[in-house]
Amino acid sequence: MQKIRALIASPRVSSFKSNGWLYKCAGIRWIMSEESGNVQNKPLKRVEEGSGELGEHIRKKLKSDVEQTGDERKHPKRKVVLLLAYSGKGYYGMQRNAGSSQFKTIEDELVTALIKSGCIPDNHGDDMKKMSFQRCARTDKGVSAAGQVVSLKLWMIEDIKEKLNSNLPPQIRVLGLKRVTGGFNSKNSCDARTYSYMLPTVAFAPKDYSTENSIAFRLEPETLQRVNCLFGSYKGTHNFHNFTSQKAARDPSARRYITEMTCGEPFVRGGAEFAEITVRGQSFMMHQIRKMIGLVIAVVKGYSGDEVFKRSWGEEKVDVPKAPGLGLVLEKVHFDRYNKRFGGDGLHECLEWTEEEQAILAFKEEHIYPSIVETECQEGSMASWMATLPIHDFMATAKGAQDKDRGQVGESNRIIFASSIVSGCFFKTNKMFNISSLIIN
Repeated sequence: MQKIRALIASPRVSSFKSNGWLYKCAGIRWIMSEESGNVQNKPLKRVEEGSGELGEHIRKKLKSDVEQTGDERKHPKRKVVLLLAYSGKGYYGMQRNAGSSQFKTIEDELVTALIKSGCIPDNHGDDMKKMSFQRCARTDKGVSAAGQVVSLKLWMIEDIKEKLNSNLPPQIRVLGLKRVTGGFNSKNSCDARTYSYMLPTVAFAPKDYSTENSIAFRLEPETLQRVNCLFGSYKGTHNFHNFTSQKAARDPSARRYITEMTCGEPFVRGGAEFAEITVRGQSFMMHQIRKMIGLVIAVVKGYSGDEVFKRSWGEEKVDVPKAPGLGLVLEKVHFDRYNKRFGGDGLHECLEWTEEEQAILAFKEEHIYPSIVETECQEGSMASWMATLPIHDFMATAKGAQDKDRGQVGESNRIIFASSIVSGCFFKTNKMFNISSLIIN
């Protein structure tokens, strides 16, 4: 016998059942009762009529209850963070490109593993917002990470790390997992990020040094001291609009705070000498770190004077070279405010990964460092990039450099046009300009 207490008399009534409860709508109020005369009726909150779909948000709220399977009820869904380490070689960055299977990313692999492991429903893979997914930092194409952190909601199945890693390729690993507060967001809760950049020390050699003998180069202590002096000038808050793209000089978001930037002692790998640069800052813009390193290399090699740093922080548009992406690694992300507020409340853990440090170091030694050294020795990305430094005009503004490039394009077109006349060939002018532009760019 159904026992329903009518709250508002109305000829317009709709109802549905879910898990033994009967939900009815009379007029503008929902009421709920159990199919038992012994249980007291529980009225729900008032819902105003809106677009005509009365109580739609209640239906959405109850939808998960109606569709819930036995496995889902067995494993509660909780907000967690995952500590990730990965080698970026062969991937088009961290962030997933929705609807693009051609350019595989780290998140593509992670989502596939989450579904296969039974941590999230299949439909969450198409819309990552459904699992409240957020990465702490977006790494570019080819960039690796030893301490990336992502936050998401998932089912707390048994042996989560082991199951995820069994469905991930060897160059991507979940090294840690911790419960966090329901409103935690790995990007917004992050106070600072630490990156490292591994490069051959021949990058700091004088500009007339032959790169054919790069393996034999060894960095002098005086040069290392000068390098660290230049890196130290980045500390503090500066306007880095020249160190990224599409940022206006007066855009407040171009001001970034750097707390540390140093180059460590050199070491030998694969017969060549390398060094590791460490930089910590509140946040970084796209290509910012690579341009910061690129400008220091240009100054140390003698292509520009020290005064270029102050000019690059001003409103003037300065042509700043961008070092190769190979060698850049996201080392660690910091959650100092979160740890201070929740780390000692007895319910949540501090987001520190001291117990995972050995696993992090082992992953770097097995996957990240060998990939950087082998790729650099085989492809010579740093040597190829250094060969482009002479074409940068560090004294001119970026606009002046563009005007100079246009003049070079025009001169090249005149030469090509004259040569084609002599050889009996003739091309349309607009096609010659396109060809020359492609060659120079």
